[in-house]
Amino acid sequence: MASPSLESTLTRAWLRRGPLALALLPVALLFRLLAGFRMLLYRLGLKKGGRLPVPVIVVGNIFIGGTGKTPLTIWLAEALRAAGMRPGVISRGHGGAQSGTRDVTPRSDPREVGDEPLLIAARTGCPVVVGRKRVDAGRALLAAHPEVDVLITDDGLQHYALARDVEIVLFDGRGVGNGWLLPAGPLREPPSRRRDFTVVNAPEITPALAQSVGGRPFRMQLAGDFAEPLAGGARVPLAGLQGKRIAAAAGIGNPGRFFAMLRGAGLAIDELPLPDHHDFLDRPFDRVDADVILITEKDAVKCRQLDNLKDDPRLWVVPVTARIDSALAEQIVEKCRGRSTA
Repeated sequence: MASPSLESTLTRAWLRRGPLALALLPVALLFRLLAGFRMLLYRLGLKKGGRLPVPVIVVGNIFIGGTGKTPLTIWLAEALRAAGMRPGVISRGHGGAQSGTRDVTPRSDPREVGDEPLLIAARTGCPVVVGRKRVDAGRALLAAHPEVDVLITDDGLQHYALARDVEIVLFDGRGVGNGWLLPAGPLREPPSRRRDFTVVNAPEITPALAQSVGGRPFRMQLAGDFAEPLAGGARVPLAGLQGKRIAAAAGIGNPGRFFAMLRGAGLAIDELPLPDHHDFLDRPFDRVDADVILITEKDAVKCRQLDNLKDDPRLWVVPVTARIDSALAEQIVEKCRGRSTA
């Protein structure tokens, strides 16, 4: 994992075509060649993939880091269920230590299954299975839950071994950055890569942003209207916390988005950005002087399992909900129902 200073330097460089990005461009061209060759091998059948007997929807991004895939996956699972389908979710389980496949329940250990799959299981109630090989994870889920008739794979866009019926590429307000591939830019694949749907997690989609990401993007907004004590208790509107000394911590891919949402709710906060998938074993709140510490749901699933944090009355969780045009769900359902299942 890159050091925080190196990561910050690269993040800034990836948003423009400056000297550092230009110096890394030859490596990026090699990366593009290798990535394209790997995809070609799957398309030609020279590398074998696997097709599952139910429709598969891939939610992913080409911009490295957090763009909001987990809230989108939760929204999609709920939308499919509302349409009368029975979704399941498969994931690699970032941060999980397991080998093979493993079922995820709301009581699972995030160190074994990953924090994002645990959050998805808790929020949706859908069957969730993690595994490094998505095809194996999908087969295990369908064997254990034969009622499932559609699978969502969280963050599997570049996992070409799994055949898919619908691809959703998610961006945020940063668009494609400088438009270059790693390490000269923030992209895993070219912006021109095919997809079925484009979603942009941003307050608004400007013409320039829409042009950079391609397609006809749907706008996603993340809304957090209330907070609830980590240790349990009544939720309160975010506005009800005004006047308190508030710190906000976020161990997600883009902490600034969480902080901006809180400020948009009228809260004055002290920011505590943490590395993505932070494990909280370093006790980051011991020296925080605040009446309330607001954390994300993704961080909460880990904090609830740590004795020194689970009963800390200062910790409050801010659940977020994705809001997207219902037309996206309708079009996805139509594509899934158009596939003939095995």
